[in-house]
Amino acid sequence: MGLRNLIWDLIYGVAEIIGSPIYRRYLRNKVKRGPVPNHVGIILDGNRRFSIKSGISFREGYRIGAKKVREILDWLDELGVRHVTLYAFSTENFRRPRDQVDAIFDAMKEELELIKKDLDRLRKSKTRFRAIGRVDLLPEDLRERIKYLEDITKDFGDRTINLAVAYGGRAEIVDAVRKIARMVARGEVLPDEIDEELIRRNLYAPDLPDPDLIIRTSGEERLSNFLLWQSAYSELYFCEAYLPEFREIDLLRAIRDFQGRERRLGG
Repeated sequence: MGLRNLIWDLIYGVAEIIGSPIYRRYLRNKVKRGPVPNHVGIILDGNRRFSIKSGISFREGYRIGAKKVREILDWLDELGVRHVTLYAFSTENFRRPRDQVDAIFDAMKEELELIKKDLDRLRKSKTRFRAIGRVDLLPEDLRERIKYLEDITKDFGDRTINLAVAYGGRAEIVDAVRKIARMVARGEVLPDEIDEELIRRNLYAPDLPDPDLIIRTSGEERLSNFLLWQSAYSELYFCEAYLPEFREIDLLRAIRDFQGRERRLGG
């Protein structure tokens, strides 16, 4: 039986190499028969390098990357993934040249407007949209778009789309510690009562389960300050494709790889 499966894997592998959709259907069916992660985090990376390679402007590269994110969300929804956290803009990204930062924010605003025009999809799937991070650092017009979507979907919760923007894992922990320190100062909590659960309750999204799988595009192999507290036991998958080039097959391979791992806490 093992040899038979190997032969079929080779056949479908050749089909994938020559661009056949047969392999994609085969892989999708394989993934759907296994355990699908409840929460997937994605580090969206590679827009700039894609732009340079393709000879297009950074602005156009970020726009293509943002469009790709919509496709990724559709693929994850079809597979039954309930929670998705997208690492779109870190606190460190503010140090980039102003034109690049503006290009990123403009792409975000365009995509949020498209989501706003298609709210029926969020209603039907009862998907809550939320931003996590130091949102107050963002431009006002971007904050307004985020708040609108958060307000209109706040009573949903079957699924969540979490946009990590102006986000840093260390900053999140610092902000949680500050909140707890104020509670101690007010006499609401004793120092000896501070534990992991209290810290969790003071993170940006305390109700969000820890990510089962974190995917990073672009070939870089690091977390880059993403969900540092929550990712203690997450499975990590690094994909060579730049974000704008990321395919459904790349996502399916990541989840199939996840399904083949033995998850152990503390090991």
